[in-house]
Amino acid sequence: MDWGGWTILWAASEWLIRLIMLPVIVLRKARPSTCLAWLALIFFLPWPGLVVYLLIGENRLGRNRLKQRQSRFADLRTQRRAVPVHAGAHSGVALAEDDDGTAEFRSQDLLPEVPLISSDFEPMASLVERFTGWPVSSGNQAAFLCDAELMVDRLTAEIDAARDHVHLLFFIFREDYLGRRVGDALIRASQRGVVCRVLVDAVGSRGLFRGLGAELRRHGVQLVRALPVRLYRVPFARLDLRNHRKLAVIDGRVAYAGSQNIVEPSYGHRKAGRWHDVTARIIGPAVHHLQLLFLEDWFHETGEWLDLPRYFPPPEPAGDAVLQVLPSGPDMPGELFQDIFVKAVFLARERIILTTPYFIPDEPLMMALRLAAYRGVQVDLVIPKQSDHPVVDAAAAFYYSKLARDGVNVHYFLPGLLHAKTTTIDGRLAIFGSANYDIRSFLLNFELNLLLYSSVAVTELVRLQERYLSLSHRLKTDSLPDGVWPRRLWINLAKLLSPLL
Repeated sequence: MDWGGWTILWAASEWLIRLIMLPVIVLRKARPSTCLAWLALIFFLPWPGLVVYLLIGENRLGRNRLKQRQSRFADLRTQRRAVPVHAGAHSGVALAEDDDGTAEFRSQDLLPEVPLISSDFEPMASLVERFTGWPVSSGNQAAFLCDAELMVDRLTAEIDAARDHVHLLFFIFREDYLGRRVGDALIRASQRGVVCRVLVDAVGSRGLFRGLGAELRRHGVQLVRALPVRLYRVPFARLDLRNHRKLAVIDGRVAYAGSQNIVEPSYGHRKAGRWHDVTARIIGPAVHHLQLLFLEDWFHETGEWLDLPRYFPPPEPAGDAVLQVLPSGPDMPGELFQDIFVKAVFLARERIILTTPYFIPDEPLMMALRLAAYRGVQVDLVIPKQSDHPVVDAAAAFYYSKLARDGVNVHYFLPGLLHAKTTTIDGRLAIFGSANYDIRSFLLNFELNLLLYSSVAVTELVRLQERYLSLSHRLKTDSLPDGVWPRRLWINLAKLLSPLL
Protein backbone atom coordinates (compact mmCIF):
# COMPACT_ATOMS: atom_id res chain seq x y z
CA MET A 1 0.00 0.00 0.00
CA ASP A 2 1.40 3.41 -0.95
CA TRP A 3 1.60 6.49 1.26
CA GLY A 4 -1.74 7.84 0.07
CA GLY A 5 -3.47 4.58 0.96
CA TRP A 6 -2.07 4.61 4.49
CA THR A 7 -3.18 8.23 4.89
CA ILE A 8 -6.74 7.34 3.90
CA LEU A 9 -6.73 4.32 6.22
CA TRP A 10 -5.46 6.45 9.13
CA ALA A 11 -8.08 9.15 8.53
CA ALA A 12 -10.81 6.52 8.30
CA SER A 13 -9.71 4.95 11.59
CA GLU A 14 -9.81 8.34 13.29
CA TRP A 15 -13.35 8.99 12.10
CA LEU A 16 -14.36 5.49 13.19
CA ILE A 17 -13.05 6.24 16.70
CA ARG A 18 -14.96 9.52 16.78
CA LEU A 19 -18.21 7.90 15.66
CA ILE A 20 -17.93 4.98 18.09
CA MET A 21 -16.83 7.04 21.09
CA LEU A 22 -19.49 9.73 20.62
CA PRO A 23 -22.39 7.60 21.98
CA VAL A 24 -20.11 5.87 24.50
CA ILE A 25 -19.07 9.15 26.12
CA VAL A 26 -22.48 10.83 25.88
CA LEU A 27 -24.22 7.88 27.51
CA ARG A 28 -21.64 7.24 30.24
CA LYS A 29 -20.71 10.75 31.34
CA ALA A 30 -23.41 12.41 33.43
CA ARG A 31 -21.61 15.74 33.83
CA PRO A 32 -21.86 17.89 30.67
CA SER A 33 -18.47 19.51 31.32
CA THR A 34 -16.72 16.14 31.63
CA CYS A 35 -18.58 14.85 28.58
CA LEU A 36 -17.51 17.83 26.47
CA ALA A 37 -13.90 17.59 27.65
CA TRP A 38 -13.66 13.94 26.59
CA LEU A 39 -15.39 14.63 23.28
CA ALA A 40 -12.95 17.45 22.54
CA LEU A 41 -9.99 15.21 23.30
CA ILE A 42 -11.34 12.36 21.15
CA PHE A 43 -12.22 14.72 18.29
CA PHE A 44 -8.83 16.46 18.08
CA LEU A 45 -6.63 13.47 19.05
CA PRO A 46 -8.62 10.31 18.31
CA TRP A 47 -5.99 7.63 18.91
CA PRO A 48 -4.25 9.22 21.94
CA GLY A 49 -7.67 10.19 23.31
CA LEU A 50 -8.91 6.61 22.95
CA VAL A 51 -5.89 5.26 24.83
CA VAL A 52 -6.31 7.81 27.63
CA TYR A 53 -10.04 7.06 27.86
CA LEU A 54 -9.40 3.32 28.17
CA LEU A 55 -6.94 4.01 31.00
CA ILE A 56 -8.75 6.65 33.04
CA GLY A 57 -11.99 7.43 31.26
CA GLU A 58 -14.48 5.67 33.50
CA ASN A 59 -14.95 5.44 37.26
CA ARG A 60 -14.66 1.67 37.18
CA LEU A 61 -13.41 0.03 40.35
CA GLY A 62 -13.45 -3.43 38.84
CA ARG A 63 -16.43 -5.76 38.78
CA ASN A 64 -15.29 -8.10 41.54
CA ARG A 65 -13.92 -5.35 43.77
CA LEU A 66 -17.03 -3.21 43.43
CA LYS A 67 -19.32 -6.19 44.02
CA GLN A 68 -17.35 -7.08 47.15
CA ARG A 69 -17.60 -3.55 48.54
CA GLN A 70 -21.28 -3.07 47.73
CA SER A 71 -22.31 -6.49 49.00
CA ARG A 72 -21.06 -5.58 52.48
CA PHE A 73 -22.16 -1.94 52.45
CA ALA A 74 -25.49 -2.45 54.25
CA ASP A 75 -23.94 -4.74 56.87
CA LEU A 76 -21.05 -2.36 57.48
CA ARG A 77 -23.37 0.62 57.75
CA THR A 78 -25.30 -1.18 60.50
CA GLN A 79 -22.08 -2.17 62.23
CA ARG A 80 -20.76 1.41 62.13
CA ARG A 81 -23.82 2.62 64.03
CA ALA A 82 -23.24 -0.09 66.69
CA VAL A 83 -19.80 1.24 67.63
CA PRO A 84 -19.85 3.28 70.90
CA VAL A 85 -20.13 7.03 70.27
CA HIS A 86 -19.83 8.60 73.72
CA ALA A 87 -17.22 8.72 76.47
CA GLY A 88 -16.59 10.45 79.78
CA ALA A 89 -15.05 13.74 80.75
CA HIS A 90 -14.83 16.89 78.67
CA SER A 91 -11.88 19.02 77.73
CA GLY A 92 -10.96 21.80 75.38
CA VAL A 93 -8.10 22.31 72.96
CA ALA A 94 -5.18 24.72 73.17
CA LEU A 95 -2.01 25.60 71.24
CA ALA A 96 1.44 24.65 72.50
CA GLU A 97 4.84 25.41 71.03
CA ASP A 98 7.80 23.04 71.15
CA ASP A 99 11.31 24.34 71.74
CA ASP A 100 12.10 24.22 68.03
CA GLY A 101 9.06 26.32 67.14
CA THR A 102 6.92 23.51 65.84
CA ALA A 103 3.35 23.54 67.00
CA GLU A 104 0.95 21.13 68.59
CA PHE A 105 -2.65 21.80 69.56
CA ARG A 106 -3.45 19.82 72.69
CA SER A 107 -6.35 19.61 75.09
CA GLN A 108 -6.71 21.47 78.36
CA ASP A 109 -9.28 20.69 81.03
CA LEU A 110 -12.42 22.80 81.01
CA LEU A 111 -15.63 22.78 82.99
CA PRO A 112 -17.82 19.84 82.00
CA GLU A 113 -20.53 20.57 79.49
CA VAL A 114 -22.79 18.54 77.27
CA PRO A 115 -21.45 18.66 73.70
CA LEU A 116 -24.27 19.40 71.29
CA ILE A 117 -24.39 19.93 67.54
CA SER A 118 -25.83 23.25 66.50
CA SER A 119 -29.29 22.90 65.00
CA ASP A 120 -27.82 24.39 61.79
CA PHE A 121 -25.61 21.34 61.37
CA GLU A 122 -27.98 18.58 62.51
CA PRO A 123 -29.45 17.92 59.04
CA MET A 124 -25.94 17.68 57.59
CA ALA A 125 -24.80 15.25 60.30
CA SER A 126 -27.93 13.16 59.75
CA LEU A 127 -27.27 13.09 56.02
CA VAL A 128 -23.74 11.79 56.58
CA GLU A 129 -25.01 9.07 58.92
CA ARG A 130 -27.81 8.12 56.55
CA PHE A 131 -25.51 7.53 53.59
CA THR A 132 -22.36 6.25 55.33
CA GLY A 133 -23.55 4.80 58.63
CA TRP A 134 -21.02 6.85 60.59
CA PRO A 135 -22.76 8.60 63.50
CA VAL A 136 -21.54 11.64 65.41
CA SER A 137 -19.33 10.74 68.39
CA SER A 138 -18.74 12.90 71.45
CA GLY A 139 -16.20 12.72 74.26
CA ASN A 140 -13.15 12.89 71.99
CA GLN A 141 -9.88 14.75 72.23
CA ALA A 142 -8.31 16.23 69.09
CA ALA A 143 -4.74 17.52 68.98
CA PHE A 144 -3.62 19.11 65.72
CA LEU A 145 -0.02 18.48 64.63
CA CYS A 146 1.17 20.83 61.89
CA ASP A 147 4.80 19.77 61.47
CA ALA A 148 5.95 16.63 59.64
CA GLU A 149 8.80 15.76 62.00
CA LEU A 150 6.64 16.35 65.06
CA MET A 151 3.87 14.17 63.67
CA VAL A 152 6.26 11.33 62.87
CA ASP A 153 7.92 11.66 66.29
CA ARG A 154 4.55 11.28 67.99
CA LEU A 155 3.53 8.42 65.72
CA THR A 156 6.75 6.47 66.28
CA ALA A 157 6.40 7.01 70.03
CA GLU A 158 2.89 5.53 69.83
CA ILE A 159 4.19 2.55 67.82
CA ASP A 160 6.99 2.00 70.36
CA ALA A 161 4.37 1.99 73.14
CA ALA A 162 1.97 -0.33 71.28
CA ARG A 163 1.06 -3.55 73.07
CA ASP A 164 -1.30 -5.33 70.69
CA HIS A 165 -1.52 -3.93 67.16
CA VAL A 166 -0.54 -1.11 64.81
CA HIS A 167 -2.65 -0.31 61.74
CA LEU A 168 -1.35 2.15 59.14
CA LEU A 169 -3.04 3.30 55.93
CA PHE A 170 -1.20 5.90 53.82
CA PHE A 171 -1.20 7.09 50.23
CA ILE A 172 2.55 7.79 50.34
CA PHE A 173 4.98 5.81 52.49
CA ARG A 174 8.45 6.60 51.21
CA GLU A 175 11.85 5.23 52.17
CA ASP A 176 13.46 8.47 53.34
CA TYR A 177 14.63 9.53 56.78
CA LEU A 178 11.07 9.90 58.13
CA GLY A 179 9.84 6.74 56.42
CA ARG A 180 12.82 4.85 57.80
CA ARG A 181 12.02 6.15 61.29
CA VAL A 182 8.49 4.77 61.09
CA GLY A 183 9.71 1.56 59.48
CA ASP A 184 12.23 0.95 62.26
CA ALA A 185 9.50 1.49 64.86
CA LEU A 186 7.31 -1.06 63.07
CA ILE A 187 10.13 -3.58 63.04
CA ARG A 188 10.75 -3.08 66.75
CA ALA A 189 7.04 -3.50 67.46
CA SER A 190 6.79 -6.64 65.36
CA GLN A 191 9.81 -8.17 67.09
CA ARG A 192 8.17 -7.81 70.49
CA GLY A 193 4.96 -9.51 69.29
CA VAL A 194 2.80 -6.55 68.21
CA VAL A 195 0.74 -7.27 65.09
CA CYS A 196 1.60 -4.60 62.49
CA ARG A 197 -0.54 -4.14 59.39
CA VAL A 198 0.42 -1.55 56.79
CA LEU A 199 -1.80 -0.74 53.79
CA VAL A 200 -0.31 1.66 51.24
CA ASP A 201 -1.47 2.85 47.84
CA ALA A 202 0.21 0.88 45.08
CA VAL A 203 1.04 4.02 43.06
CA GLY A 204 1.70 6.58 45.77
CA SER A 205 4.04 4.18 47.60
CA ARG A 206 5.37 2.28 44.60
CA GLY A 207 9.02 2.72 45.65
CA LEU A 208 8.49 1.30 49.12
CA PHE A 209 8.42 -2.36 48.14
CA ARG A 210 11.91 -2.51 46.67
CA GLY A 211 13.84 -1.71 49.86
CA LEU A 212 12.23 -0.90 53.16
CA GLY A 213 9.08 -2.83 52.28
CA ALA A 214 11.00 -6.07 51.81
CA GLU A 215 12.74 -5.50 55.14
CA LEU A 216 9.42 -4.90 56.88
CA ARG A 217 8.03 -8.14 55.51
CA ARG A 218 11.11 -10.08 56.60
CA HIS A 219 10.48 -8.91 60.16
CA GLY A 220 6.82 -9.94 60.16
CA VAL A 221 5.11 -6.66 59.26
CA GLN A 222 2.07 -7.33 57.06
CA LEU A 223 2.53 -4.93 54.13
CA VAL A 224 -0.20 -4.83 51.46
CA ARG A 225 -0.67 -2.80 48.27
CA ALA A 226 -3.99 -0.99 47.89
CA LEU A 227 -5.49 -0.89 44.39
CA PRO A 228 -2.56 -2.54 42.56
CA VAL A 229 -2.10 -1.44 38.95
CA ARG A 230 -2.22 -4.26 36.42
CA LEU A 231 -2.51 -3.54 32.70
CA TYR A 232 -4.68 -6.59 32.07
CA ARG A 233 -7.35 -4.92 34.24
CA VAL A 234 -7.66 -1.93 31.84
CA PRO A 235 -10.89 -3.24 30.21
CA PHE A 236 -12.40 -3.85 33.66
CA ALA A 237 -11.10 -1.15 36.02
CA ARG A 238 -9.80 2.40 35.91
CA LEU A 239 -6.08 2.56 36.71
CA ASP A 240 -5.93 5.94 38.43
CA LEU A 241 -8.52 5.32 41.17
CA ARG A 242 -6.32 5.68 44.24
CA ASN A 243 -6.61 5.19 47.99
CA HIS A 244 -5.64 8.69 49.12
CA ARG A 245 -6.42 8.20 52.82
CA LYS A 246 -3.96 8.88 55.65
CA LEU A 247 -4.76 6.99 58.84
CA ALA A 248 -2.98 5.34 61.76
CA VAL A 249 -4.63 3.44 64.61
CA ILE A 250 -2.62 2.07 67.55
CA ASP A 251 -4.11 -0.47 69.97
CA GLY A 252 -7.61 0.83 69.17
CA ARG A 253 -7.04 3.70 71.60
CA VAL A 254 -5.39 6.47 69.56
CA ALA A 255 -5.66 7.46 65.91
CA TYR A 256 -3.99 9.89 63.52
CA ALA A 257 -5.85 11.29 60.51
CA GLY A 258 -5.24 14.25 58.22
CA SER A 259 -3.16 15.24 55.21
CA GLN A 260 0.35 14.15 56.26
CA ASN A 261 1.93 11.19 54.49
CA ILE A 262 4.94 9.22 55.70
CA VAL A 263 7.47 11.24 53.74
CA GLU A 264 10.00 13.98 54.40
CA PRO A 265 8.63 17.55 54.28
CA SER A 266 9.63 18.39 50.69
CA TYR A 267 7.93 15.26 49.28
CA GLY A 268 10.87 15.05 46.88
CA HIS A 269 9.78 18.24 45.04
CA ARG A 270 12.50 20.76 45.81
CA LYS A 271 11.06 23.53 43.64
CA ALA A 272 7.81 23.69 45.58
CA GLY A 273 9.66 23.93 48.90
CA ARG A 274 8.60 22.50 52.24
CA TRP A 275 5.09 21.01 52.37
CA HIS A 276 2.82 22.09 55.21
CA ASP A 277 0.32 19.52 56.50
CA VAL A 278 -2.02 19.08 59.44
CA THR A 279 -2.86 15.82 61.19
CA ALA A 280 -5.20 15.29 64.12
CA ARG A 281 -4.22 12.98 66.97
CA ILE A 282 -7.52 11.60 68.26
CA ILE A 283 -8.45 9.82 71.48
CA GLY A 284 -11.99 8.74 72.30
CA PRO A 285 -14.92 6.91 70.67
CA ALA A 286 -14.07 8.26 67.19
CA VAL A 287 -10.99 6.02 67.25
CA HIS A 288 -13.30 3.00 66.98
CA HIS A 289 -14.89 4.48 63.88
CA LEU A 290 -11.48 5.05 62.31
CA GLN A 291 -10.40 1.56 63.31
CA LEU A 292 -13.43 0.10 61.56
CA LEU A 293 -12.64 2.11 58.44
CA PHE A 294 -9.13 0.65 58.36
CA LEU A 295 -10.49 -2.86 58.85
CA GLU A 296 -12.90 -2.34 55.96
CA ASP A 297 -10.13 -1.21 53.62
CA TRP A 298 -7.94 -4.10 54.80
CA PHE A 299 -10.75 -6.55 54.06
CA HIS A 300 -11.34 -5.13 50.59
CA GLU A 301 -7.66 -5.66 49.69
CA THR A 302 -6.96 -8.96 51.48
CA GLY A 303 -10.33 -10.67 52.02
CA GLU A 304 -9.45 -10.95 55.71
CA TRP A 305 -12.16 -9.65 58.07
CA LEU A 306 -10.81 -8.73 61.52
CA ASP A 307 -13.90 -7.85 63.53
CA LEU A 308 -12.45 -8.86 66.91
CA PRO A 309 -13.01 -7.32 70.38
CA ARG A 310 -9.26 -6.75 70.78
CA TYR A 311 -9.44 -4.04 68.13
CA PHE A 312 -12.19 -2.14 69.98
CA PRO A 313 -11.17 -1.69 73.63
CA PRO A 314 -13.47 0.43 75.84
CA PRO A 315 -12.98 4.09 74.82
CA GLU A 316 -11.13 6.27 77.29
CA PRO A 317 -12.71 9.48 78.65
CA ALA A 318 -10.92 12.08 76.60
CA GLY A 319 -12.47 15.46 75.78
CA ASP A 320 -15.41 17.41 74.42
CA ALA A 321 -14.57 17.19 70.72
CA VAL A 322 -17.60 16.10 68.69
CA LEU A 323 -16.45 14.28 65.54
CA GLN A 324 -17.96 12.51 62.58
CA VAL A 325 -16.07 10.33 60.11
CA LEU A 326 -16.76 11.15 56.46
CA PRO A 327 -15.12 8.65 54.09
CA SER A 328 -15.69 8.93 50.36
CA GLY A 329 -14.82 6.97 47.26
CA PRO A 330 -16.10 5.59 43.95
CA ASP A 331 -17.79 2.70 45.76
CA MET A 332 -20.12 4.97 47.72
CA PRO A 333 -23.51 6.26 46.53
CA GLY A 334 -23.61 9.70 44.94
CA GLU A 335 -21.10 12.50 45.49
CA LEU A 336 -21.48 12.73 49.25
CA PHE A 337 -18.31 14.62 50.18
CA GLN A 338 -18.97 17.28 47.57
CA ASP A 339 -22.62 17.57 48.62
CA ILE A 340 -21.71 17.95 52.31
CA PHE A 341 -19.00 20.46 51.47
CA VAL A 342 -21.35 22.62 49.41
CA LYS A 343 -24.01 22.34 52.12
CA ALA A 344 -21.53 23.60 54.72
CA VAL A 345 -20.63 26.60 52.56
CA PHE A 346 -24.31 27.52 52.20
CA LEU A 347 -24.68 27.43 56.01
CA ALA A 348 -21.99 30.10 56.52
CA ARG A 349 -23.11 33.45 57.86
CA GLU A 350 -19.89 35.23 58.83
CA ARG A 351 -16.64 33.68 57.60
CA ILE A 352 -15.27 30.76 55.59
CA ILE A 353 -11.58 29.86 55.49
CA LEU A 354 -10.36 27.22 53.04
CA THR A 355 -6.84 25.86 52.59
CA THR A 356 -6.01 23.41 49.83
CA PRO A 357 -3.01 22.59 47.61
CA TYR A 358 -5.13 21.97 44.51
CA PHE A 359 -8.26 23.96 43.75
CA ILE A 360 -10.30 22.72 40.78
CA PRO A 361 -13.93 23.03 41.89
CA ASP A 362 -16.98 22.19 39.88
CA GLU A 363 -19.92 24.53 39.32
CA PRO A 364 -21.87 23.75 42.55
CA LEU A 365 -18.90 24.67 44.75
CA MET A 366 -18.09 27.73 42.64
CA MET A 367 -21.68 28.90 42.97
CA ALA A 368 -21.73 28.28 46.74
CA LEU A 369 -18.55 30.28 47.31
CA ARG A 370 -19.67 33.07 44.99
CA LEU A 371 -23.06 33.38 46.68
CA ALA A 372 -21.41 33.35 50.10
CA ALA A 373 -19.29 36.32 49.10
CA TYR A 374 -22.32 38.09 47.61
CA ARG A 375 -24.29 37.81 50.85
CA GLY A 376 -21.45 39.36 52.86
CA VAL A 377 -19.63 36.29 54.17
CA GLN A 378 -15.88 36.81 54.38
CA VAL A 379 -14.39 34.02 52.26
CA ASP A 380 -10.64 33.43 52.46
CA LEU A 381 -9.10 30.88 50.10
CA VAL A 382 -5.45 30.01 50.80
CA ILE A 383 -3.51 28.12 48.13
CA PRO A 384 0.20 27.61 47.48
CA LYS A 385 1.78 30.03 45.06
CA GLN A 386 3.29 27.02 43.31
CA SER A 387 2.35 23.36 43.66
CA ASP A 388 3.99 20.26 42.19
CA HIS A 389 1.58 20.16 39.21
CA PRO A 390 1.94 23.12 36.77
CA VAL A 391 -1.12 22.17 34.70
CA VAL A 392 -3.24 21.93 37.85
CA ASP A 393 -1.91 25.34 38.95
CA ALA A 394 -2.92 26.85 35.62
CA ALA A 395 -6.39 25.31 35.70
CA ALA A 396 -6.85 26.46 39.31
CA ALA A 397 -5.94 30.02 38.33
CA PHE A 398 -9.00 30.14 36.07
CA TYR A 399 -11.32 29.34 38.98
CA TYR A 400 -9.80 31.41 41.74
CA SER A 401 -9.41 34.41 39.44
CA LYS A 402 -13.17 34.31 38.81
CA LEU A 403 -13.85 34.00 42.54
CA ALA A 404 -11.52 36.90 43.34
CA ARG A 405 -13.53 39.15 41.03
CA ASP A 406 -16.68 38.00 42.85
CA GLY A 407 -15.36 39.10 46.24
CA VAL A 408 -13.52 36.00 47.51
CA ASN A 409 -10.18 36.81 49.15
CA VAL A 410 -7.53 34.66 47.44
CA HIS A 411 -4.17 34.30 49.17
CA TYR A 412 -0.89 32.82 47.93
CA PHE A 413 0.89 30.86 50.66
CA LEU A 414 4.58 31.80 50.32
CA PRO A 415 6.82 29.59 52.55
CA GLY A 416 6.24 26.39 50.57
CA LEU A 417 3.48 24.10 49.39
CA LEU A 418 0.44 24.33 51.63
CA HIS A 419 -0.82 20.75 51.64
CA ALA A 420 -3.30 21.08 54.53
CA LYS A 421 -6.88 20.51 53.41
CA THR A 422 -9.00 22.43 55.91
CA THR A 423 -12.26 24.39 55.92
CA THR A 424 -13.85 26.23 58.82
CA ILE A 425 -17.35 27.71 58.83
CA ASP A 426 -18.05 30.62 61.21
CA GLY A 427 -15.64 29.15 63.75
CA ARG A 428 -18.26 26.49 64.57
CA LEU A 429 -17.68 23.72 62.02
CA ALA A 430 -14.48 22.30 60.55
CA ILE A 431 -13.86 19.89 57.71
CA PHE A 432 -10.35 18.49 57.41
CA GLY A 433 -8.60 15.38 56.18
CA SER A 434 -7.07 13.92 53.03
CA ALA A 435 -9.34 15.31 50.29
CA ASN A 436 -8.30 18.18 48.06
CA TYR A 437 -10.95 20.55 46.82
CA ASP A 438 -10.91 19.26 43.29
CA ILE A 439 -12.92 16.96 41.08
CA ARG A 440 -10.50 14.06 41.61
CA SER A 441 -11.06 14.03 45.37
CA PHE A 442 -14.79 14.62 44.98
CA LEU A 443 -15.34 11.73 42.56
CA LEU A 444 -12.37 9.39 42.14
CA ASN A 445 -10.10 8.92 45.14
CA PHE A 446 -10.84 7.05 48.33
CA GLU A 447 -10.63 9.86 50.89
CA LEU A 448 -10.96 10.28 54.64
CA ASN A 449 -12.29 13.51 56.10
CA LEU A 450 -13.52 14.44 59.55
CA LEU A 451 -16.30 16.83 60.53
CA LEU A 452 -15.56 18.67 63.75
CA TYR A 453 -18.55 20.28 65.49
CA SER A 454 -16.95 21.57 68.74
CA SER A 455 -16.47 25.34 68.68
CA VAL A 456 -13.47 25.26 71.04
CA ALA A 457 -11.60 22.77 68.86
CA VAL A 458 -12.69 24.49 65.64
CA THR A 459 -11.34 27.76 67.00
CA GLU A 460 -7.89 26.22 67.31
CA LEU A 461 -8.02 25.06 63.73
CA VAL A 462 -8.98 28.62 62.78
CA ARG A 463 -5.86 29.79 64.64
CA LEU A 464 -3.77 27.49 62.48
CA GLN A 465 -5.48 28.82 59.36
CA GLU A 466 -4.82 32.38 60.53
CA ARG A 467 -1.15 31.45 60.79
CA TYR A 468 -1.25 30.32 57.17
CA LEU A 469 -2.92 33.60 56.24
CA SER A 470 -0.22 35.60 58.01
CA LEU A 471 2.38 33.86 55.83
CA SER A 472 0.44 34.53 52.63
CA HIS A 473 0.04 37.31 50.10
CA ARG A 474 -3.43 38.41 49.10
CA LEU A 475 -4.03 38.70 45.37
CA LYS A 476 -5.51 41.95 44.15
CA THR A 477 -8.03 41.95 41.35
CA ASP A 478 -5.78 44.14 39.20
CA SER A 479 -2.89 41.65 39.38
CA LEU A 480 -4.59 38.29 38.90
CA PRO A 481 -2.65 35.67 36.92
CA ASP A 482 -5.13 35.67 34.03
CA GLY A 483 -4.58 39.37 33.35
CA VAL A 484 -1.66 38.95 30.92
CA TRP A 485 -2.57 37.59 27.48
CA PRO A 486 -0.04 34.70 27.11
CA ARG A 487 -0.73 33.58 30.67
CA ARG A 488 -4.48 33.94 30.13
CA LEU A 489 -4.30 31.68 27.06
CA TRP A 490 -2.40 29.00 29.00
CA ILE A 491 -4.86 29.19 31.89
CA ASN A 492 -7.89 28.86 29.62
CA LEU A 493 -6.33 25.94 27.76
CA ALA A 494 -5.61 24.21 31.09
CA LYS A 495 -9.17 24.76 32.27
CA LEU A 496 -10.36 22.54 29.41
CA LEU A 497 -8.61 19.65 31.12
CA SER A 498 -10.00 20.41 34.59
CA PRO A 499 -12.80 17.77 34.38
CA LEU A 500 -10.08 15.19 33.67
CA LEU A 501 -7.49 16.23 36.29
